[in-house]
Amino acid sequence: MKFRLLICFFSMPVALFAQRKEQVKIVMQPGNRVDISIGSKPFTSFLYPDTLEKPVLYPLRAADGEVVTRGFPLDPKPGEPTDHPHHIGTWFNFENLNGLDFWNNSYAIPADKKHLYGWIKTDKILETSSGGLGKLGYHANWVNQQNEIQLEETTHFEFSGTANRRIIDRVTTLKAAKECLFTDAKDGMLGLRLAHELQIPATEDQKFTDNKGNVTVVKAGDDHIANGNYLTSEGKQGNDAWSTRGVWCKVYGKMGADSVSIAIIDHPKNPNYPTFWHARGYGLFAANPLGEKVFTNGKSAKSLHLNKGESVTFRYRIVIEDGKATTSVKELNALATEFAK
Repeated sequence: MKFRLLICFFSMPVALFAQRKEQVKIVMQPGNRVDISIGSKPFTSFLYPDTLEKPVLYPLRAADGEVVTRGFPLDPKPGEPTDHPHHIGTWFNFENLNGLDFWNNSYAIPADKKHLYGWIKTDKILETSSGGLGKLGYHANWVNQQNEIQLEETTHFEFSGTANRRIIDRVTTLKAAKECLFTDAKDGMLGLRLAHELQIPATEDQKFTDNKGNVTVVKAGDDHIANGNYLTSEGKQGNDAWSTRGVWCKVYGKMGADSVSIAIIDHPKNPNYPTFWHARGYGLFAANPLGEKVFTNGKSAKSLHLNKGESVTFRYRIVIEDGKATTSVKELNALATEFAK
């Protein structure tokens, strides 16, 4: 009896330690970069140079160090896809604001077409705070090519983590500097480009056309790396997750020695909750509440209008897990309930 009690006594703190929150460190760096580490391990960096058409978190890492976002175009990896150069880490923007395409803008757009695209320029870091919860805030302007401000963006991130989990809570408020119309469109709002391993294995080439007629081909090839799958809160799996609604959606697969999952959780206060999932097998993982017309085959639509001075707020949680198993449905439901509060 004494021996058994001794085992229980020493095993309990080990279990508790595994769930303990790790310290988050936020460090400003030269070159418009902020580094975020969790438990002394690199997690991600906030990049906001004007050479990028939007601010991004890049790359994202699981707690075991695996990079779960695609390297291209900033740090290409051998054999990974090189389509959609505007897909960098994780970002937030939209395809059609006042006729400007903020989503698809990148270095690949010809100079004579740049006037059709918008730019998000970060002008101020509002806060950085390290500790059990890391905080990062910034201000940015959504502008046209003449630097005329359409929207002011204020975003606050909260970063946290344990031995096997990383969480990003994002709250973004958009305030109209002039009358603003988000016209229902496919490409938006919170986007993330997955590492090659987390793609769904493709059996044939795919073609994707944006709203300006630009065609992007995603080659299938003989791919032995991709092994990912999607699952939504409503039970939709694989490619069937695309265009459906759900409180959360997760992608999961094998990376290195561990199973890895990334989940995006919607918030009840967001417009058009629960969101539509713009989750593509080739690696685009996005939550877009303002793409209803495309996702319902024209049965309904959801545009968003703001008068000058009005604002709208979007809230999202990203959960990255690694280990022997991915985040369960029960855990994700609990995380969604917690986030909703």
